[in-house]
Order: sequence, then C-alpha cells, then structure tokens
Amino acid sequence: MSLDFRQMLRGAALRVTRPRVAVLSAVHAHPHADTDSIISAVRKDLPEVSHQAVYDSLHTLTAAGLVRRIQPRGSVARYESRVGDNHHHVVCRSCGLIADVDCVVGEAPCLTGSDDHGFAIDEAEVIYWGLCPDCSTVSIS
Repeated sequence: MSLDFRQMLRGAALRVTRPRVAVLSAVHAHPHADTDSIISAVRKDLPEVSHQAVYDSLHTLTAAGLVRRIQPRGSVARYESRVGDNHHHVVCRSCGLIADVDCVVGEAPCLTGSDDHGFAIDEAEVIYWGLCPDCSTVSIS
C-alpha cells in the first residue's frame, strides 16, 4: 500500500513542504523512532534539512494528528504514524524496544477510571513494561 503523504498533509489543511513530506515518510517507515533517527532518515532524501525544520515538522504533524508523540518514562520522545485508535505500548526495560499493544477491551478510551473526577475522558495511555523476547533469553542464560 503506497501512502500519499502530500494528500495527507492537504487533508489536514497543512501546506505541503519537502521537509514535512520527508518527516511524515520517515515516521511511517520507522515506528517509535526518536528525533535523531528521524533526522538521519530525512537527511537521506534531503541532506540539507536542518534539525529545526525536522523539529518544526514533527510539532506541526503531531498537532495536526498525523503523527503521535509518546515518551515512556526514562526515554526521549518517540514518534509513530499509528494515530486515532488509542492503542498502548509495551517497552523493554533492557534494550528500550517499543511495540504496539491494541486496547484490551472495547472502544477508545478502552479503560474506565474508578473515579473520573467529573472529566469527560476521551483517551487512555497505558505502558506495559517488561523484557522483550531477545532480552529475556539473555537474562535466563
């Protein structure tokens, strides 16, 4: 499936720029990538792009809902293209690998707090922690 990043930007009422297209493409190609990894990926197509242009693009794409920013405890910010479904994440305590976890029950926000304190809750963010298969086999050895 080929994604039309220009059309995605237009659909979000954003101006189409080379850095935005390149950043959106990099985030789609590298799920859960940190900013430095995204900069490296973007510079393969746009060697002259500045750090600031990538940061600005990530901010704009996140604000428009085309990209999701996550930041597990102890980690730098990471970006992913899976948006709008309120999924969760599992993080390896050893190597930092991050994987998606679908909601456990029902529709978003997929969790109901024991006391919502009057809030109209529309999203739940859960991070599961543990060891990935590679790290758990190393630990057992």
